[in-house]
Amino acid sequence: MVLIREVVQKALATGYLTLASETELRQLLQTTKYGWEDLNAFMTLQQAVMAGRVRQESRELIRY
Repeated sequence: MVLIREVVQKALATGYLTLASETELRQLLQTTKYGWEDLNAFMTLQQAVMAGRVRQESRELIRY
């Protein structure tokens, strides 16, 4: 099973959050019991997106 922090690590490493990864994160957050490490990773991803260090495919599609 994929962990939230694994999805986050990939997005942070590439600087890009794909639609598939966003969908996976939503499902994991809704259906998985997660620990503080996963919650912390998710918050780190949110901060990275807000700071512009990670781009979101979904937001790029909205612009076009």
